[in-house]
Amino acid sequence: MNIVRIIARLNVGGPARHVVWLTKELNNREFQSVLLAGNVPEGEQDMSWFADENGVKPIFIEEMSRELSPKDIISLWKVYREIKKANPDIIHTHTAKAGTIGRLAGFFYRLISRKPVKIIHTFHGHIFHSYYGNAKTKIFLFIEKTLARFATDKIIVISRRQFEEIHEEFGIGKKEQFEIIPLGIDLDKFADHAAKRNILRDEIGAKDDEFLVGFVGRLTEIKNVPLLLKVAEMYQNKRDKDFPKLKFIIIGDGNLRQELEAEAEKLNLAETVKFLGNRNDADVFYAGLDVVALTSLNEGTPLSLIEAMANGISVISTSVGGVIDLLGEIKDEKNGYKICERGIRTESNDAESFFQGLMELLSNNALRIGISEKGEDFVQENYAKERLFKDIHQLYQMLQNMK
Repeated sequence: MNIVRIIARLNVGGPARHVVWLTKELNNREFQSVLLAGNVPEGEQDMSWFADENGVKPIFIEEMSRELSPKDIISLWKVYREIKKANPDIIHTHTAKAGTIGRLAGFFYRLISRKPVKIIHTFHGHIFHSYYGNAKTKIFLFIEKTLARFATDKIIVISRRQFEEIHEEFGIGKKEQFEIIPLGIDLDKFADHAAKRNILRDEIGAKDDEFLVGFVGRLTEIKNVPLLLKVAEMYQNKRDKDFPKLKFIIIGDGNLRQELEAEAEKLNLAETVKFLGNRNDADVFYAGLDVVALTSLNEGTPLSLIEAMANGISVISTSVGGVIDLLGEIKDEKNGYKICERGIRTESNDAESFFQGLMELLSNNALRIGISEKGEDFVQENYAKERLFKDIHQLYQMLQNMK
C-alpha cells in the first residue's frame, strides 16, 4: 500500500514528531510511505533533524509555507507531481495548509488518473478562533467545508472535544467521516524520569525548596505566554505572604521571544522567570519540573501536557480544545478554576484564577501527587505511539478494503 503523507512544515511541535514516526513505522513489507513537507518560516526552529534521526528523508516543497501566498499555485503543482510519481493508495494530510494543498492535489490526481485513492486529513488543532479576524476565519471555514465535502474520505481528530468543535460547532464534514485517534508519544524515553530529577535543577541553580513551574512550547501569539508573565508578576508581588517558593521556566522559542523577554525585564521578573530557549532533551527538562503550565487560547491536544503527565508532573491549563478531555472529570470548583481528575483548568485570559489554581496545586501536596499519579497512569494507558501506529494501520486497511 503506497502512502503519501503531507505536512506544511517540520517545525518544533507534536505534528512534526507525529508524521515522522508514522512515516518511519509504515515503511515495511505492507506499506511504502513518502513524506512531503513545506519550509519552516523564519523565527521557528526546524525539526528536520528529528526526521534524520529517525531515518526519514522528506521531500521538501520549498514553496509550501504556513500563510496564504501566490506561491501556493507552484506548491500545488509540485505536490501533484510528487503524488503522481508515488502512485498512492492513500494520501494523508496534516495541518491546515498541507490539508488544503494536499487534498486539492489529491482531488485532481483522483480525477485525472481515475484511481480510487483515499484521502485523509488530520486536524492536530484548528484555526477557527483566536488566530485571525472574522473575515479571514470565514474564508478558511468555507475552504474546510468544501474540502470535507469533495476531497476527503476520512477526517481524523485527536480528541472528543476537537470533534465537537470542528463538526458540531463549526459544521465541517459529516459525522461518519470522522475518526477520533489520539496522539501517541515515545513513552520509553521518559521511563527513568525520577533518576533525572536534578539535572535541570542543578543547571539553573534551583534550591531544594523551590518549585519549578514550566511552560513548554512555541513562543507565538496563540500560546498566550503574556498570561503566564502576569501570573509570575502576581506571585512576585505577593511572595512575602505564605506562598511556596517557585521559579517560572519557559522552554521554547518563537517570533515573540524577544518581546516576551523585554516584558519580563520591564516587570522586574529576572529572578522569577527564566527563558531557556529550545531544547532537545525533553527527558531531562521535564524531569526537573514540578508543574507544567499551559496558557493557550486554542489547542488541539497539547503535547506538552501529555509529556508532562508521562513524567509524573501535575498540570494546569486554560480550558481549550482537547485539554478538557485530557484533564478529565471535574471534581471541585474554586475561585474560577476547576480541579479535575488529572489537572487544574481555568478560563482563557484569567490571570487571577490561573494564579489561584497554581497556588492550590503547589500548596496542596496530596492534590498535586494524586493528580500526577492519575495523569501518568492515563497517559501510559492511552498515549503510547505503538497504539497510534495500530490505529492508523487499521484505518488504512479499512479504507483499502472499501475499494
